[in-house]
Amino acid sequence: MEREGHDNVSFFTGIEVEHTPAYGKKTLFVVGVQTIEDIALNLSRADSIEHIYFGANQSFPNLDVNDYTAWTHWQNMIMPFLDKGYFCTLDIDVSCVEGLAESGLCEHNTFIPMLSVKMPYIRLLNYNATLKIDDVDFDSTNPGVWCHSVHSLMDRSTFTDWTQYTKDLPL
Repeated sequence: MEREGHDNVSFFTGIEVEHTPAYGKKTLFVVGVQTIEDIALNLSRADSIEHIYFGANQSFPNLDVNDYTAWTHWQNMIMPFLDKGYFCTLDIDVSCVEGLAESGLCEHNTFIPMLSVKMPYIRLLNYNATLKIDDVDFDSTNPGVWCHSVHSLMDRSTFTDWTQYTKDLPL
């Protein structure tokens, strides 16, 4: 992801602006896989961090469920901070959900799976547009499907304007 002021940045801090359980918390954003020591060092450099956002700047790769080595790197990086009581978000593409479900991260109450669904030109869709949360096959892993009006999902209370992402401070 290209973002002004974020060239070659591995860590930055700011207030969580996305409407998740960590909304409004002082956050350390982590780009890509980093060492636990480097994360801890950056936590100590910033006061009162309550939340760590992993996979910042769309840095989580589109991993196959069977890519155990890569999944293990991410899980091993995040787990120590969940164990210390931090809220931790992992921003992944929705195509990676199966691997995330197998990782064990979702077993923690302070873990926030941020499932990124790219929908370009959403405002050009008509009023009848529907988002269907489906399964991989009929009656496979979910009890059914959920359908939501795209129009109602674009509620003002859940919207974050791009300008809100410009207040972070690279470390």
